[in-house]
Amino acid sequence: MPVEQFYYDNRITRNFAIATMLWGVVGMLVGIIVALQIYLPELNLGIAYTTFGRLRPLHTNAVIFAFAGNAIFMGIYYSLQRLCKARMWSDFLSKFHFWGWQLIIVSAALTLVSGITTSKEYAELEWPIDIAIAVVWVAFAVNMFGTIIKRRERHMYVAIWFYIATVVTVAVLHIFNSLELPVSFLKSYSVYAGVQDALVQWWYGHNAVAFFLTTPFLGLMYYYLPKAANRPVFSYRLSIVHFWALIFIYIWAGPHHLLYTSLPDWAQTLGMVFSLMLISPSWGGMLNGLLTLRGAWDRVREDPILKFMVVSVTAYGMSTFEGPMLSIKSVNALSHYTDWTVAHVHVGTLGWNGFLTFGVAYWLFPRIYKTKLHSVSLANLHFWIGTLGILFWVIPMYWAGITQGLMWKQFTSDGLLQYPNFLETVLQIVPMYIIRSIGGTIYFVGVLIGVYNLYKTAKSGSLVADEAAEAPALEREEGAHGHIYWHRWIESRPMRFLVVTLIAILIGGMVEIIPFLTDKSQIPTIATVKPYTPLELEGRDLYIREGCNNCHSQMVRPFRSETERYGEYSKIGEFVYDHPFLWGSKRTGPDLQRVGKKYPDGWHFNHMRDPRSMSPGSLMPPYPWLISNTLDASNIKGKISAMRTLGVPYEEGYEDKAEADMKAQAETIVANLKASTVETSADKEIVALIAFLQRLGTDIKVGKEVETTDISSLPVPDVTALTDDASIESGKAIWQKNCVVCHGDQGQGLIGPNMTDKYWIHGNGSIGTILNVIREGVPAKGMISWKSTLTEKEMLQVGSFILAKLQGTNPPNPKAPEGNLVE
Repeated sequence: MPVEQFYYDNRITRNFAIATMLWGVVGMLVGIIVALQIYLPELNLGIAYTTFGRLRPLHTNAVIFAFAGNAIFMGIYYSLQRLCKARMWSDFLSKFHFWGWQLIIVSAALTLVSGITTSKEYAELEWPIDIAIAVVWVAFAVNMFGTIIKRRERHMYVAIWFYIATVVTVAVLHIFNSLELPVSFLKSYSVYAGVQDALVQWWYGHNAVAFFLTTPFLGLMYYYLPKAANRPVFSYRLSIVHFWALIFIYIWAGPHHLLYTSLPDWAQTLGMVFSLMLISPSWGGMLNGLLTLRGAWDRVREDPILKFMVVSVTAYGMSTFEGPMLSIKSVNALSHYTDWTVAHVHVGTLGWNGFLTFGVAYWLFPRIYKTKLHSVSLANLHFWIGTLGILFWVIPMYWAGITQGLMWKQFTSDGLLQYPNFLETVLQIVPMYIIRSIGGTIYFVGVLIGVYNLYKTAKSGSLVADEAAEAPALEREEGAHGHIYWHRWIESRPMRFLVVTLIAILIGGMVEIIPFLTDKSQIPTIATVKPYTPLELEGRDLYIREGCNNCHSQMVRPFRSETERYGEYSKIGEFVYDHPFLWGSKRTGPDLQRVGKKYPDGWHFNHMRDPRSMSPGSLMPPYPWLISNTLDASNIKGKISAMRTLGVPYEEGYEDKAEADMKAQAETIVANLKASTVETSADKEIVALIAFLQRLGTDIKVGKEVETTDISSLPVPDVTALTDDASIESGKAIWQKNCVVCHGDQGQGLIGPNMTDKYWIHGNGSIGTILNVIREGVPAKGMISWKSTLTEKEMLQVGSFILAKLQGTNPPNPKAPEGNLVE
């Protein structure tokens, strides 16, 4: 049999390796910045481009698609050529893939910080970049399959199976989740709405983790771990079960991200069941990796490469056990929207993806540069610093997440929320955020040590750009396939392997998604739910631009703790005109689904200008540019037309009326603001955002009589104001916790009236009339009823504090008198 000589292309491996290190440093540095901004919002320096809402998606995209993505390609381009005993099919496609991917990363960075985003988690990039991703990915796929087809090794090793599953599934996920209707060059709306969009997004979002951060890294594990250990993979049969079970089951699990939301129960249950089933194949893969080290465990003590790989595989096992546990409804009821989920994700990304990447890089660099690793000691130092960083990152986040979940659900013995002010639950875990940022910095220091070590390794050697190799040509297979093991037969036919893989990953998605696209009964409508007005639509786009959904959910779950805090639980029919959905996945701030009409327009204006003036101690950054920027509504006609194309029932020709309606609504809001002593003009962005916020959750109230009480008709309780120091101090604490937002810390009046003068809007200023106002509220003026939040004793205490400590004082900048003078 003639032996053929050829050359492996190490240049493409080197290019992706350099890009991996570069984007790893950038992505993790941005991660540290956003971790600091959580409790130090002023670190955005008052610049729109550096706010948490814009940097957070930059961080996630950078570490997933730039750092981990380039790491995947680095590992695949090296291993695939050796496993196939062939050079990559096309050098041109290799270069096109590399430079195309880097251009996509740069485009993503520029657009995300500019607020150009679809808002869909891990899929925030707008339609031109989505198309570029598809083109570059197809080029990679063609090059990969071309290489497999021209291989000189008949057997397709297990690593290649995972590479094939990655290429096929990521293409399917990306294309279907990114179906958008362009409105302009950098603006589009998802073709899916509400629950459809949520289901498709988390079918994508969950499986982006599965098929971008799991299957390709499992392929790398199956190649590089045996190489580093100099041992064969533990079990070929286990790898077969691991592969097929994993790719079939994983695709069904997406709905576990939507437990207790408006998604129908059958879909939630399906996602939960398949998530629990994932434990078996996931742990099968972990055990196959760890047992490959049989007979080599003594080397782990000395070899930093094996250290990185062992911990990475262990982190994979921990993460894939915890994931199914978090998909159990009773556990998810506590963990969802909290930092527990964030901790879970980072066990996988920092431990599994990060450590395996550096283990592979430490193994690769000496081989492509024909030299020795610059410093084993530095590699060991990197490992221990990185491990310490992971612990300091995830432990406080687990603590924070469990604390959040418990505080949100805690009730007093009187049946009231223990922590009705959401901010209390945030400030409680600030120490954990501080420790988390320290952990991230420690991990980052380890990354810098690793990058330096790899740089010095490269400098000490010389790149073997074209590495000579030889192998006999692949002969045509003779005989019937029935005479060999079935999997050996399919392994030798890559295109059939591709088709079977495609079928395996399509089944779950089709079963879950198609009913929502074809069966209207799955999404019952609500007659009172109407399309957004043009001004509200513009405000919604501003909400998306600023990344508000990174901190705020719009989904009230059917728990008493949530309905008491936010109001009526969310209904599936409320979201039928939402392109895209904005349910969110994390509550750093409170849910906003029922915020409409809860506060007056002036409150929202002041809150966006200076959150701490309305909510003392708030960790939300100010948004002054919303107040100064003129709203660009030049494309409102195109937006209305696009929405109608997507099924939103705007009447024909409404585009011509949209601008007039938008102006009329804006003028109404400006008038409301003026009544609250706030001056602005109707063409400012803040006006559109207020319009959107005031719309949220109000549709299901239309047609219902809101129960309000005429305070003047209520009998005045025969009570006496408290005067003892303990009661006054308790009243002061209640005032500072709940009342300063509207009335000021000294009672001087902000949105609410001045509490220090002798003018009273309701009653005569007696303790009885004050109690009536506190108990029943004044919904028309934005004051809520406190009877479901405070006990009678607490209301009496805060009323007594007003009379004892605020009345008759002379605070600076008091609000003008309102109501009637009472001598």
